[in-house]
Amino acid sequence: MKQTFRVLAVVFAICACSAIAQADPLTFATTLAGSNEVPANVSPGTGLAFVTINGNFMSVDVVFAGLLGNTTASHIHCCGPVGANAQVATAVPTFPGFPLGVQAGTYMMTFDMTLAASYNPAFITSHGGTVTQAQADLFAGILSGQAYLNVHSNLFPGGEIRGQLVPTPEPATLSLLIGGLIGAAGLVRRRNRAAR
Repeated sequence: MKQTFRVLAVVFAICACSAIAQADPLTFATTLAGSNEVPANVSPGTGLAFVTINGNFMSVDVVFAGLLGNTTASHIHCCGPVGANAQVATAVPTFPGFPLGVQAGTYMMTFDMTLAASYNPAFITSHGGTVTQAQADLFAGILSGQAYLNVHSNLFPGGEIRGQLVPTPEPATLSLLIGGLIGAAGLVRRRNRAAR
């Protein structure tokens, strides 16, 4: 049994080292829904959003459909606990180039987060008054699960669909972890057979 725990410890150590070595880029995802808004609403709209942080760059990919209203804005809010409303962190009044006046659409953009234009000026002011501190606080908020992305519409000016950003495992790390666990289970099984 001690050998099994040693094998599992080695597998988890390898996975942890792999995750640290491949820390960039970090991807976060969410499912957008009216029920995630605070307060919740009855919108049948849905969507998916992916936010990838790679050094000083942040990519935002959004797909949405079925909104009751026409889009008026979309952005990332930070930094507050899950289930609470937070300040708009990214550019206002909306992400540059976000499709407005529609009930379905897609959006893909990469932002240089060292530029003040990537932020809500009020977010910079309330986070130390510098872009450097605003970037550090936004990235820390996303990493700690205290940020969400939402899409606003004319019928739901506070937000029609929303989702809390959560980390997604990298495919390589996830594959390594699954492979390691399968290998460890095989070793335990062989050891148990040999002991019989």
